[in-house]
Order: sequence, then structure tokens, then C-alpha cells
Amino acid sequence: LGANTGASQHGVLTKRSGTLSNDFFANLLDMGTEWQPAKSSEGVYEGRDRKTGAVKWTATRVDLIFGSHSQLRALAEVYGSVDAGEKFVRDFVAAWSKVMNLDRFDLA
Repeated sequence: LGANTGASQHGVLTKRSGTLSNDFFANLLDMGTEWQPAKSSEGVYEGRDRKTGAVKWTATRVDLIFGSHSQLRALAEVYGSVDAGEKFVRDFVAAWSKVMNLDRFDLA
């Protein structure tokens, strides 16, 4: 959605930037991608195509925790599945609305 600090492209695991989708989770968990530490930047990882070796994505360890921490991995697998696009958008919008309206006592 273009909300990365300093306009960084690390962790933007989609070709549809600016679109609310489950691409981040689907591409993070893609078994055709192998994550390796980048030689050029500390704390940055490159997602390389397992067949060609070409860099497909870059991410930080903060992004990759969704694939390595067991509880976050479970959520990533739910939202990263092929048929989860609509569920992700619904859940995201519901959570966003709840957070944005928490201190809006004028709405009660």
C-alpha cells in the first residue's frame, strides 16, 4: 500500500503495489523462493527463484518473521492460500475500522 518507512521496497512482496491483497503472504510462503541474507546490506534478505537464482524480492527479518514464528506462520498460511484473497481483505478492513474507531466516543 506504499506505507513502508523511507519508501523502502524491502518487504513489498507484490507486483500490484498500492493494492490491498494477500500477495505478501502468498509470495512469502512460495516454495519456489529461497530466502538468503543479502551480501550488500545487513539485515536484508533476498528471495531468489529456486530454478534460476534470480532475485524476486527483498525483505527484512521483520518481514520474514511471518514465515518463521509458529503463530505468525499459521496466520500467514491462512491468508496466503490461493482462495484467501477475499477473506484477507474482509479481515483487514474489519480490524482497520475497529482500530480507527476505538476512541471515537461520539459514534457510540
